[in-house]
Amino acid sequence: MLLQNTFQFFKIKPVAALSFLFSSSSLMIAIWATALPFVKQRLALSDGQLGLILLLAPIGSLTGVWLSTKIFGRIKVGNWMGWGNIVYGVLICAEVLAPTQLVFGIALYFRGMMGFLNGVATNTVASNLEKEFNRRLLSTCHAMYSVGGAVGAAFAATMFGFKWGSQYQIVAMLCIVTGIILLLKKNYIRHDYLIHSGSGYQLPNKSILGLSFICLVLFMTEGSIVDWSSIFLKRDILAPMYLISVGYGGFSIAMTLGRLNGDMIIPRLGDKNIVVYGAITAALGILLVSISFQPAMAYRHWLLLHSACFVYRCHLYSKYKPSARFWHDHHWGAYWLCGWPFNYWLYF
Repeated sequence: MLLQNTFQFFKIKPVAALSFLFSSSSLMIAIWATALPFVKQRLALSDGQLGLILLLAPIGSLTGVWLSTKIFGRIKVGNWMGWGNIVYGVLICAEVLAPTQLVFGIALYFRGMMGFLNGVATNTVASNLEKEFNRRLLSTCHAMYSVGGAVGAAFAATMFGFKWGSQYQIVAMLCIVTGIILLLKKNYIRHDYLIHSGSGYQLPNKSILGLSFICLVLFMTEGSIVDWSSIFLKRDILAPMYLISVGYGGFSIAMTLGRLNGDMIIPRLGDKNIVVYGAITAALGILLVSISFQPAMAYRHWLLLHSACFVYRCHLYSKYKPSARFWHDHHWGAYWLCGWPFNYWLYF
């Protein structure tokens, strides 16, 4: 049933094209996550300095919150999506190749801003496509983000086996992603409408505000995995070079399974059970990873952590209406900024 639903998803060409935009950013992020230990070493950053400079990305995201209503009130979403995701990839490439801390920080800031704006555009279009084709698509679209992360991590591991460094990997992936987006450009410009919304700083209702707090937990967890898993595996556990991408790869696989099965899991387990027991399982996973002393142990415990994360994502993207999802996107930026200082404090 899972494969049948996925095959039907890809038969709808506009939806399949949109799903690649979800994958494109995670394909780049997977290479970035693996490259971070080498960027840290090249720029002579301590753990505390790296944690602090990474804050520029969520600050850029908050800038995107302020700009989003202005930008999408003037630029048609179809014109934004393709080029916005290409610029996002270029900025990630600039981070991996950054010769100085200043260039690294500037690229982080603008990448955070572009990432937020791209998220608003793609999620809004996905919601509109749900109405157009009268079927639920968002969960599977977000599954494609996770698929991209798993594929990108596998690509990095394979290239390390062939002695390709992260700098070559990120340039190669940027060329691949850009080429595919340009080939699919016609499917994006068909969405020739503006996104009209109120101010991104209006207070939402209590239920959305509560889910926004869950985003704090989500991004604390995701931030620790994306930013620190490869450093932890390479430096503290001394994992082989070709295995340092496995932390993020496992995260992406577990999230893919959750997103593809979210519509089935949520009714069976119930919303409250997902939130409560998912949080407990995630906390247990973080604890076990922190005391792991072998790569195999760390991988097993990360899978436990990832299995808890995916149920949150299933819940967040299937329960609320498109208008609520737009609000939720806005509050991601604010709570992402709150989540990262916790990681900075832990590693300082």
